[in-house]
Amino acid sequence: MTHDATETKWRDAEGQIIDEEDRGLVYDIRTLVDRRKALGLFGGIAATSLLAACSASPTPTASASPSASASTTPTATPEATATSGPLTEVPDETGGPFPGDGSNGVNVLDDSGVVRRDIRSSFGSSTTTAPGVPLTINLTVREAATGNAMAGAAVYLWHCNRDGDYSLYSSGVENENYLRGVQEADATGTVSFTSIFPGAYAGRWPHIHFEVYSDVATAVASGPIVKTSQIALPKEACDAVYATSGYEQSVRNMNSTSLASDNVFGEDGGIHQIASMSGSASAVYTAALTIGV
Repeated sequence: MTHDATETKWRDAEGQIIDEEDRGLVYDIRTLVDRRKALGLFGGIAATSLLAACSASPTPTASASPSASASTTPTATPEATATSGPLTEVPDETGGPFPGDGSNGVNVLDDSGVVRRDIRSSFGSSTTTAPGVPLTINLTVREAATGNAMAGAAVYLWHCNRDGDYSLYSSGVENENYLRGVQEADATGTVSFTSIFPGAYAGRWPHIHFEVYSDVATAVASGPIVKTSQIALPKEACDAVYATSGYEQSVRNMNSTSLASDNVFGEDGGIHQIASMSGSASAVYTAALTIGV
């Protein structure tokens, strides 16, 4: 493409005049760079690279030889390269009086069947299913210092039923072990549990307990715990669930507590422990949280 200075016209390779609006991307970029003084708009290197990219030969069409355009460098997957960068370590919290990990009486971790995704029913001698609004819990575990996913780590997760009772401990459910389970983290550091929305009981904000172990073998052997903490459930989701049948007691208990007054989340309002929610109380809720360990 050439410029006819006498007529202030642009001509193509065959000498035909090119309309003002059809000069192409290269012209547009050059004009933009001239007007913005390249270095001020893009930075010297960026402007040069942009023009070079626009002037480069077009990508071969489908009729071209595959060997001429195929790249020999594999495209990296997000899971293989992406990290979130350093993140705040989730606060250490109490496992409470009902952990079921052997530290306070009964130990469910060495029971066959505890490694599972769906924790709504008891396993072993009982198959009772805890009723309640369905809840999927996705917990992503990352190294706080680097943001790297802790693939292969194990998470033991447990919480109360919709009446505020804990299996293995509370009166009437001592012989149940539902709403407890262990999962191995996938390549992104994520574990996923199928459960029910826990109720609110007196003195506590609605929450879910978890322990992180280096791997499943360590978890089921009640080995060293890497992190013990809790997930706080958002008020909007709690209000929606507790308005449904079966959660009447939770409505009363919610009215007498708050995140600020909670003896676990009160120090900082649970800022690093509040789950993000999607879904609805009429279908399935999903609670998700990324934690730094």
